[in-house]
Amino acid sequence: MSSEPPPASATPSTEELSADLSAATISKKQLNKEARKAAKAAKADKAGKAEKPQAEEEDPFAANYGDVPVEEIQSKAVSGRAWTDVGDLDEAAAGRSVLIRGSAQLFRPVSKKMAFVVLRQCMSTVQCVLVASADAGVSTQMVRFAASLSKESIVDVEGVVSIPKEPLKATTQQVEIQVRKVYCINRAIPTLPINLEDAARSEAEFEKAEQTGEKLVRVLQDTRLNYRSIDLRTPANQAIFRIQFQVENKFREYLASKDFIGIHSPKLISGSSEGGAAVFKLQYNGQPACLAQSPQLYKQMAICGGFGRVFEVGPVFRAENSNTHRHLCEFMGLDAEMEIKEHYFEVCDIIDGLFVAIFKHLNENCKKELETINRQYPFEPLKYLEKTLKLTYAEGIQMLKEAGTEIDPMGDLNTESEKKLGRLVKEKYGTEFFILYRYPLAVRPFYTMPCYDDPAYSNSFDVFIRGEEIISGAQRVHTPELLRKRAIECGIDANTISSYIESFSYGAPPHGGFGVGLERVVMLFCALNNIRKTSLFPRDPQRLTP
Repeated sequence: MSSEPPPASATPSTEELSADLSAATISKKQLNKEARKAAKAAKADKAGKAEKPQAEEEDPFAANYGDVPVEEIQSKAVSGRAWTDVGDLDEAAAGRSVLIRGSAQLFRPVSKKMAFVVLRQCMSTVQCVLVASADAGVSTQMVRFAASLSKESIVDVEGVVSIPKEPLKATTQQVEIQVRKVYCINRAIPTLPINLEDAARSEAEFEKAEQTGEKLVRVLQDTRLNYRSIDLRTPANQAIFRIQFQVENKFREYLASKDFIGIHSPKLISGSSEGGAAVFKLQYNGQPACLAQSPQLYKQMAICGGFGRVFEVGPVFRAENSNTHRHLCEFMGLDAEMEIKEHYFEVCDIIDGLFVAIFKHLNENCKKELETINRQYPFEPLKYLEKTLKLTYAEGIQMLKEAGTEIDPMGDLNTESEKKLGRLVKEKYGTEFFILYRYPLAVRPFYTMPCYDDPAYSNSFDVFIRGEEIISGAQRVHTPELLRKRAIECGIDANTISSYIESFSYGAPPHGGFGVGLERVVMLFCALNNIRKTSLFPRDPQRLTP
């Protein structure tokens, strides 16, 4: 009997047929699925290949644009290229190739082949035109690159100056740059904390928008100051600080022409400059000290040192907790001191000539800046006389009394009274700049000389612009005995200013002087509503940064 298994049947069983059919069906489904997947991939690949030449096509003009690597601007080399200021671009430059650098203020893509970019440099703006053209060396990729830049990025542009067919309204310069090359030196972040366009709006624009129902972003003062480096880029701010520079420069120039010598006094002192408690106290190598409230003591000592006439431009510190529109804890003081031959009106005469010269200079030489400020912060030009009006304090009090305002004749004027007196003087005398003199002694610093005919009054004065005080001045006490007596009467420890008092015992001429806040002068000349607008980085009781 054989033990071998029976031979396999040539005909498959029903189970085997069923299993094979099932497997074949699955394989067919998998095959179809894979086919569909492959077809889809092929289609996508085909589409990708169709797009690839356009997106990744090698740009023959790639060298004409792009982001400049940091190492290229780390003072790597001196190229000898000539740069042109945006403000110098005019019709005379038409047809000339120029290289400019500025901040990208505005982008306006027109199409894939054309875009406009407005570059700003200081107070000047110019429109740059990019048009894709092989002849110009400009590709569509270059146009796209320019349009992709973020606002306020620093950009270099090379191109040819041309004259547009129509006058340009959005730029200061009435020419265009036909761009040939554009490079980004430094990209700004895509979303800025404040927009320049919002920060530069005037109140009139807000009123117009309100009437039409349009909502505009209003950038508040604290926000402006928090991001001051952006806020300073507005046209009005650029103009304000150019005006401020001109005031300071004219102050130096005029006084130098009158034989004044510029000095620099210490700001770390052992005792109060003005009397009172409004000083910033600190420790100076283990001993108490404070920041100077003014250069008062030292400019007087300079007069005792034989300089005759001195002036100083420097920081002044006041620890007063005054959160008003016109007070700062640190401001720039313009101070002067001079010998007096006969009368302290000699000092008033210097002030008269100085400020009339400053006002004339600003009106004649800073028209562009004043117009720029006026666009955002409209104001009427300051009214002043060729010969500055002088009124006694008693006359000022009488004018207020006749207008219905009662003031203590031996007290000081408050802000409201100053403004009202300013309006009265303007109506009666046609000036917004005047000198009020012969103040009560009780409201003046300890070093102020009393009047010869009535020691209740002093040889002192204040100067006003638009109803606000900008200058305090006086004849000084120049005898050590009277100076020590006055210091004690005003509550000042004479020992803390002993070297100052002693300087007058070595022989001191009669003298007087004044101090003025630079920021306040600019604020009032331009009729601005807050002194923080004229301080680059204001320091008030609430702000120590940025």
